[in-house]
Amino acid sequence: MRRPAKQAPPPLRVDTLRVVLAGTAVWAVALVVLLLLGDRVDRMWTWTCVAGIALAGVGLGVMRLQGQLGRRD
Repeated sequence: MRRPAKQAPPPLRVDTLRVVLAGTAVWAVALVVLLLLGDRVDRMWTWTCVAGIALAGVGLGVMRLQGQLGRRD
């Protein structure tokens, strides 16, 4: 005997712009710390922070193209 299917919960309402900006701020802080440390850290981590910031910019561009920015429901 089959059980009745459970209904999916409603999707969460998340302010994606705020999430992306918070993540970008974390990458920026990490980049500043790494730059202050200078040659004591591997440059791979510096470029990782730069890539994180750049990918956040790409993500914001995609969100803008999809019409997710500036929309308040």
